Amino acid sequence: MDAGDVLDQLFPAHLARLAATAGRALQAAGAPALVIGSGFPKLRFLDDQPDPFIASPHFKAWVPVTDAPGSFVVFVPGERPLLLFHQPKDYWHKPPALPDGAWLGAFELRVIRSPAEARGHVPPRSVYVGEPFAGLEEWGFGAINTPALLDVLHWARAVKDPYELACLRRAADAGARAHRAAATAFGDGASEYDIHLAYLAASGHTETGLPYPNIIALNEGAAILHYTTLQHEPPAVHRSLLIDAGAQFRGYASDITRTHAASAGPFAELVEGMDALQQELCAMVVPGAYYPDIHFAAHRLIATLLVDHGIVTCAADTAVETALTGVFFPHGVGHLLGLQVHDVGGHQRSEQGELQPPPAGHSYLRLTRRLEAGTVVTIEPGVYFIDLLLDQARDNGHARHIDWETVAELAPYGGVRIEDDVVATSDGPENLTRDSFTACA
Repeated sequence: MDAGDVLDQLFPAHLARLAATAGRALQAAGAPALVIGSGFPKLRFLDDQPDPFIASPHFKAWVPVTDAPGSFVVFVPGERPLLLFHQPKDYWHKPPALPDGAWLGAFELRVIRSPAEARGHVPPRSVYVGEPFAGLEEWGFGAINTPALLDVLHWARAVKDPYELACLRRAADAGARAHRAAATAFGDGASEYDIHLAYLAASGHTETGLPYPNIIALNEGAAILHYTTLQHEPPAVHRSLLIDAGAQFRGYASDITRTHAASAGPFAELVEGMDALQQELCAMVVPGAYYPDIHFAAHRLIATLLVDHGIVTCAADTAVETALTGVFFPHGVGHLLGLQVHDVGGHQRSEQGELQPPPAGHSYLRLTRRLEAGTVVTIEPGVYFIDLLLDQARDNGHARHIDWETVAELAPYGGVRIEDDVVATSDGPENLTRDSFTACA
């Protein structure tokens, strides 16, 4: 069966699930209807040029279209949702194409020539969800982005239905295909910028179509967690490549990281060790797992890796207990993934909005929930040689447990991170990333 046919078959159940969740959210907010805005392009300061348009994730959940600025979905429980699609009459710019596809049959479609026309279709006392815009207060909404409603919507986003999983698999396929092209470019001695171009060509994306800016770091650049410099000239020597880059399909994202060594040696062995421990962590992504437990397991496994590779000289347990592992692994092990790369609701306890804060000493952990069947998360452990953190270690008592000669040998490689997108299922983890790499081998 064609992939498009599969998506067409799965979309009605997805829409029904959204409607049920929205109905529950409206009840919590005491409102009769929901209006979701897609958002608007934003002009740059003192300029007439807009930044790239990014559709609201709430809008993308209902409408699998990312080029729809100034559009709205109107949902009244028990009625067919209304799609107010903004298609201006314009000769300066190409207006967005009218959407098509089998999914559109579930909506009542009305074309509006300006966003202001949508105002006449807003039911009284509706709740608006989306980016505020000039004049919004005059539309007569009963509430705007009310927390009681958003808490319900955000809580439900963590669990993906079959349609969403099918979209995430397609995003993973595009990402894996592009990662292979980037690895080939690295092997050919390309610059960061040229590796980026190879990635774009293989993924089929423009830069504005990526779910987040590509992190493509050669050598020492891999020690910067969100390195997006993209040097145009290749370095004199290629030692390592860390590439953290994803793709999108119908608004759903993949988030993939791979680290490559240019030659055999201690750093290549560190990459191999990280890959092995990362797979141990992926195996923990099952329904009922408490995500912070996976994060703490990452610290324990990384401590052993640091000992095995001669980076630290104390026992692995000591490295964890003294927070020495945080010198080399200063971020969380992952996050929720879906319509946003760092999807919302990671700290919620329930759809009522109570929060579960990150554990003490791990404020950067973006996910503190217990996993359910259908939850999609990233698993991305790493080891880095970051000057700032190493300098702090020299002053706070960690220095005596670090082999500085080994650190000096590995620091020119920057660091290593391996990241996969994984679904918790009743049959065990489904590793979207590894499956996609296998399929495009």
